[in-house]
Amino acid sequence: MRLWDVITGKHKHTLTGPGRTVSSVLFSPDGRTLASGGSNRTIRLWDAVTGKHKRILTGHTSAVSSVAFSPDGEMLASGGLDDTIRLWDAVTGEHKQTLPGHTYGVSSVAFSPDGRTLASGSDDKTIRLWDAATGESKHTLTGHTSAVSSVAFSPDGEMLASGAWDKTIRLWDAVTGEHKRTLTGHTGWVCNVAFSTDGRTLASGSAGGMERGSGDGTIFLWKISP
Repeated sequence: MRLWDVITGKHKHTLTGPGRTVSSVLFSPDGRTLASGGSNRTIRLWDAVTGKHKRILTGHTSAVSSVAFSPDGEMLASGGLDDTIRLWDAVTGEHKQTLPGHTYGVSSVAFSPDGRTLASGSDDKTIRLWDAATGESKHTLTGHTSAVSSVAFSPDGEMLASGAWDKTIRLWDAVTGEHKRTLTGHTGWVCNVAFSTDGRTLASGSAGGMERGSGDGTIFLWKISP
């Protein structure tokens, strides 16, 4: 991983560790910690200012594909190709809970803005919504016809977007799990989805030349109705 000054573009630090591939990086809400997950089955926490390695979180039995901090910065979620989600104390690194249920690898995890719900997308074609405090499964969202690669909550927490290998984006009611709409237009797999800060626009990316799918090399911007 490399850290850069976003104003000047100057390279600040290179963070290295064992493992061939880094699959996910994310800053904590206060910007002081960076979490990374990768092919060596671990999550690493780094001091985002100095680049110093702080701790290693172990327990996944396959590659870690996604990491997410809770909005208060106290919890870290990780999704792995071992079909599980793990919850960690983001300060101490203590393992708190393992959430089973997916039948294939977990590709994406995201906390709702209020921190009460965790969403996970999986190669088993489903999205699951979990109670972030208890680990209880709340809803299983079905409809995608291929692996789900990315999930994202709208800023108000009322909507969830999912992107998948079936070339579509689906919009869901984040509270009830009801399917609201399917967005079509990509001619390759949708590898990432993200809402704008005002929640009115959704971006979707379909990367070309990726190992896990064939993308169309485009980014779509979608107008999301209030």
